[in-house]
Amino acid sequence: MRAREKLPAIVDLVVIPLANVVLAFLAAGLVVLAIGGNPIRAVEVMISGAFGDSEAVGYTLFYTTDYIFTGLAVAVAFHAGLFNIGGEGQAYIGGLGAGLVALALDHTGMGWLVIPVAVAAAALFGAAWAAVPAYLQAYRGSHIVITTIMFNFLASILMVYLMVNVLIGPGNMSPESRDFLSAAQLPLFSDWLDGMGISVHGSPFNVAGILAVLCGIVVWLLIWRTPWGYELRLLGFNPSAARYAGVNEKRMIIVAMCLSGALAGFVGVNEVLGVHHRLLLDYALGYGFGGIAVALMGRNHPVGIAFAALLFGALQQGGAELSFEMPQVTREMVVAIQGLVILFSGALAQMTRPWFEWPFRRRLGGEA
Repeated sequence: MRAREKLPAIVDLVVIPLANVVLAFLAAGLVVLAIGGNPIRAVEVMISGAFGDSEAVGYTLFYTTDYIFTGLAVAVAFHAGLFNIGGEGQAYIGGLGAGLVALALDHTGMGWLVIPVAVAAAALFGAAWAAVPAYLQAYRGSHIVITTIMFNFLASILMVYLMVNVLIGPGNMSPESRDFLSAAQLPLFSDWLDGMGISVHGSPFNVAGILAVLCGIVVWLLIWRTPWGYELRLLGFNPSAARYAGVNEKRMIIVAMCLSGALAGFVGVNEVLGVHHRLLLDYALGYGFGGIAVALMGRNHPVGIAFAALLFGALQQGGAELSFEMPQVTREMVVAIQGLVILFSGALAQMTRPWFEWPFRRRLGGEA
């Protein structure tokens, strides 16, 4: 088997992922053309829907925030050699933790206390939900992929039971809790800008976006600037060498998965405290699985994850506008376009690599 050529970092980390995205959009354009649509018009509508005005940008950044959380969650586990498929359930249970704190403390009126405690509860609940599959992997040999997928279903069943039988608001016909009082609601950026005299259309983008940026910085520092992060990457790269070096594999698995679950749990902060202001069903639908593609496209690095999350946020917001403006492109077709991006960025991520290796191979051969 021929060894891979050493490519410059800019090619490996930027050019190749961009080439994969371009191929995905070309394939999506063929799909739109096949159903009688205009691919050029579809691209224009998606870009306008995602970035055309302040409200569209706000929605794009709101979705981006969720994808940053789940992308970071997948990346942390992946650096330890673990494939966390349970971000969906961990985000769901994280929102439950934040909602329980809000329901219990919002009447105090002390937002400076309620919101930090609710954020901490989201992280704690998400970590606890990830800790059980981690323990089963570390001490019982259960495969982390299987157990985390199972826990997604368990989280869904648990939320249905709680919302229907325990937490449903008085007089509600739908399975939703009562609305949180203002002390448990995250401020919106649009409110801040309006207060400064800058007129911005309302959007759900809230201060959870700042939390996402802070999480990215913390993950970068932990993984690339601490001894713990070095041990984590060593375990993921070569478990035998890590064990020989004295790394406690079982403890590392549990800590990495708990950190991964805590990051995914912050999706509940963005959704429950930032937008819905109540507990309800299916508020985290799709972000856990989308985070896998975000992490793969971003090469499991916080900077790459931020750009990949922005792309997926734009696809989600622009896709909603596309299905409205072009009726022949249904919502299911938009999901298919997103699936093509995931396919080319994940399963086919290395397909374009030989195209960029070829000129470097010729140059190295001439030097030899």
